Amino acid sequence: MITNKLSEAEIKELKRLDKNHFIHPTSNMKELQKDGPPFIFTKGENIYLEDAEGKKVIDGLSSLWNVNIGHGREELAKEAYDQMTRLAYTSSFNNWSNEPAIRLAVKIAEWAPENLNSTFFTSGGSEANDTAFKTVRHYWKIKGFPEKKKIISRKLSYHGLAMGATSATGIKSFNTFTTSIAPDFKYVESSIKAFKDVIEKEGAETIAAFISEPIQGSGGVNLPADGYFQEIRKLCNDNNILFISDEVICGFGRTGKEFGINHFNVIPDIITMAKGVTSGYAPLGGMIVSDDIYNDLIELTESNFWHGYTYSGHPTATAVGLKNLQIIEQENLINNVNLMGEKMREGLEWIKQQHTSLVTEHRNLGLLGAIELKKEGFSTELIGPKVAEEALKRGLFFRSISYDGQDTLALAPPFPITAKQMEDIITIINDSIKAIKNN
Repeated sequence: MITNKLSEAEIKELKRLDKNHFIHPTSNMKELQKDGPPFIFTKGENIYLEDAEGKKVIDGLSSLWNVNIGHGREELAKEAYDQMTRLAYTSSFNNWSNEPAIRLAVKIAEWAPENLNSTFFTSGGSEANDTAFKTVRHYWKIKGFPEKKKIISRKLSYHGLAMGATSATGIKSFNTFTTSIAPDFKYVESSIKAFKDVIEKEGAETIAAFISEPIQGSGGVNLPADGYFQEIRKLCNDNNILFISDEVICGFGRTGKEFGINHFNVIPDIITMAKGVTSGYAPLGGMIVSDDIYNDLIELTESNFWHGYTYSGHPTATAVGLKNLQIIEQENLINNVNLMGEKMREGLEWIKQQHTSLVTEHRNLGLLGAIELKKEGFSTELIGPKVAEEALKRGLFFRSISYDGQDTLALAPPFPITAKQMEDIITIINDSIKAIKNN
């Protein structure tokens, strides 16, 4: 039986079993063997997590940018239970279908920008992006342009860790893990000139699509320059290149709008999504395509659409997703994202004023924020990991981004956060920076 607080002996045994049997994603394997898992979480409620020792922390990153409506929502548990007792799973291959998948696809069309009305479901974001890469290449092949197969992404972009997604990810630490990434992927600096240069060098006739997060997440919570996406959209139109907006982190209200790209008055050809569609309560992702692409796929694909996953259109996952989006709507949580996003901005500015020698800048859009740190005059070592470690002692979890020359603190708390809880986060971060400076 699983309980919230475990005995010292039980925790010790779980750590032993973890070290012997559980390979963790994007984690230091030697550290695990030395120390075991730093947390074994047993409970989540609202914006808080509790571990096996009874320690409670604020989940300042919504776990992995995804627990948008907060932890412990019984409505989603009941929805999953009800769906499982009716129909836990059936395949969507061979045009078989199920009601939750249909109804979620309709709801997503209501949320998506105009003319993006059709969704292919996956189990997560990496699969969603791999699906988009395969689809745009198939699309151009049936349109009579089989040589259009290259995918252009941005440096410091993160698109997942499946093979194609890894190859599109512009963060060195991730894409050098394997000895050979997939062919026909290129990533460029985040400038219009860089995109123009790669079009000229590679030839527009070879480029299938450009992919970008509206706001880079794992790359440092980086906002685009003014006018960037409008000009990218124009260049894509002029050169017959499809525009994919990776909304895995930004989608479903995280930035204060339904999708992050909505802030920039640009309509992409394809949206990829995951994370926030279920708030992490079930694994689910997807690719949303424009009516033009969908109609061409129907008209020009001679045989089957030869792509799919066992769990595409999973009845339980899509039922949870539908209920999750209904909760966001019914509780007006996107409005709270905007209100608390402003509180975050004010708090980050206050932190910067307290630590002008250390904090270079802060940035946020909705409840997606970051503090940029600098080393000059303070230390030759990265500061962010130390601040994050100190904050954990004080009851706050957030992310330190310290690869590829960065030293950034990233924040993405759950949508129902209150003004008092945001103040708690800001206070802990400030006190943690102060503690590191004084050591």
